[in-house]
Amino acid sequence: MRFSMSGRPRGLALSILIAASCLALSLCFASTPSYALSEIQREDLPSPVTPPANGDNAAPGATVPMPEAPGSKPSDQPADDTDKPETPPANGGITSPRADPDQPPPAVVYDLNTLPEPVKRMHGLIIEACKSGDIEKLRSLIGKGDSMTQLSLGDIDGDPITFLKSLSGDGDGQEILAILEEVLSAGYVHVDTGTPQELYVWPYFFALPLDKLDPRQRVELFKLVTASDYDDMKQFGAYIFYRVGITPTGQWLFFVAGD
Repeated sequence: MRFSMSGRPRGLALSILIAASCLALSLCFASTPSYALSEIQREDLPSPVTPPANGDNAAPGATVPMPEAPGSKPSDQPADDTDKPETPPANGGITSPRADPDQPPPAVVYDLNTLPEPVKRMHGLIIEACKSGDIEKLRSLIGKGDSMTQLSLGDIDGDPITFLKSLSGDGDGQEILAILEEVLSAGYVHVDTGTPQELYVWPYFFALPLDKLDPRQRVELFKLVTASDYDDMKQFGAYIFYRVGITPTGQWLFFVAGD
């Protein structure tokens, strides 16, 4: 049997070429670094930012404020005081109503003979002037300067008698004289005994809680005010109609109305 030798060199060359190609590919893959799947995914994400240890060195706007706790008020807003109830001052001055529900009320007195003589005399002079119908007769009793009777909770301009006439519905002062006489005809109270603020005050409602008045006392109150006025004063918490104060030395200290 004879074998042909003409094809052997050609087949050997082809084998060598294929082997060389495989070797080249192996060397190519070996030169490229390999990555795990998790490493490839981390490269696709941004690098985390580490906050500085000292917040004072942080750039403006770099920090994020913590959210407020649910139901809390922002720290830059003032506290809300709108729910606080309004109450009349306990003692805004000598002319202010004094009806302290936590203290026993002072005794109500009707007997003028128990008054100190200077107080009794001034009381009588005011009543006499009121009954005359001439408001000018109050001028000498009101006085002037620092010792002048207080006729308003605020300042008054001009002549005090002119001011009193302006308060009177008739314009001549007779109505205000009637009110003054009626006030001084009510019972009175002696308040702040033994202090520089010691006073004799008419009417006694000045120092009594209005919601504690008995039926007889309410009848006396309605000689001065209407039932509607009474309801308004109960809401305020004190008597705020006209009242008169006279010091133990007989000085007519005030004749005012309002709160």
